Amino acid sequence: MAAGSRFNVPLYDGMNKFPGGLMLIPLILGSIFGTFFADALAIGSFTTALFQNSALPLIALLIFATGTQVTARSTGPVLAHAGVVLLTKSIIPASIVVVLGLLVGLDGILGVSILALLVAVDNSNGGLWLAFTGKYGDYRDRGAYIASAVNDGPFLTMLFLGVSGLAAIPAIALLAAVVPFILGMIVGNLDPKWKSILVPVPNIVIPFFAFALGTGINLGNVVAGGAQGIIVGLIAAPFTGFLVYLGYRFLLRRGVKSGIGFAAGTTAGNAIATPAIVGGIDSTFAPYVEVATAQVAASVLVTAIIAPLIAAFVLKRNGALTSPDDEQAATEAAEAAGLPEATTATPETEHPKL
Repeated sequence: MAAGSRFNVPLYDGMNKFPGGLMLIPLILGSIFGTFFADALAIGSFTTALFQNSALPLIALLIFATGTQVTARSTGPVLAHAGVVLLTKSIIPASIVVVLGLLVGLDGILGVSILALLVAVDNSNGGLWLAFTGKYGDYRDRGAYIASAVNDGPFLTMLFLGVSGLAAIPAIALLAAVVPFILGMIVGNLDPKWKSILVPVPNIVIPFFAFALGTGINLGNVVAGGAQGIIVGLIAAPFTGFLVYLGYRFLLRRGVKSGIGFAAGTTAGNAIATPAIVGGIDSTFAPYVEVATAQVAASVLVTAIIAPLIAAFVLKRNGALTSPDDEQAATEAAEAAGLPEATTATPETEHPKL
């Protein structure tokens, strides 16, 4: 046994054994610290900067790095994937909830208001999507994060509740969300060396921004959401994820990789603040804000756990729980051994099983 090896603890490899573990485990740890040891993270300087306030800048860096991997030739497929994710994860589910609201009123059903339902289903956790697709997807999947940039925050919620006279969507905020991606594309196309330099970025930043995001999830709010909040998450993850899966399978024709779509069945951490924002703009929704916030918080945590597990299960069922790097390594190994080139099944050769 090599000197010092007895003290080796495979923290990184251990997280990677779980689907989305690189994102999920730090997120849970962050929520524990944010709930019970918040003062320890608020001592200031670099400690607070890294472990509590780093989520947005690190996600921005990841977005920039993702942009560098998208060449001019690949722009079309990336936009197609982002459009399908936005349609199936946000627009269709939100439309269904709005129709339900017109039928049953703002009180919703089973103690879950229309506000809580809408906020839970019309957005997605872009960080978790990038973490999952960074391991099992390719540049098209990672680039589809643009859908999260569009549906993040209260904008789509206010849009679909626009019949209540809510304010116009600030277009500048949407533009600000995609500027790092666009700049990354420009830099990556002007100087391809940046592409290779920034390849390791996802594995570096994901655990840190996941922990920082987790510190904003108070487990007390999750508990306060009770059974209704858990039910919202249990419904949102498979339902909205299944819609994205259908988009991947029939619109994008991704074959055995269609299971990636289930990873989009999440509620974004930023969505926790949306009920209060909506209630502040339109007092009609003020009575629903407190309970809706607790229920959305529960949905954030529940969907962050369930969505990657469902996606990994479907991918594994179809023999597609592999990363592009694994597939490339298998192809190179087969070529070196003089065997037929290893290929990944396509929609024309194999249909995915659900």
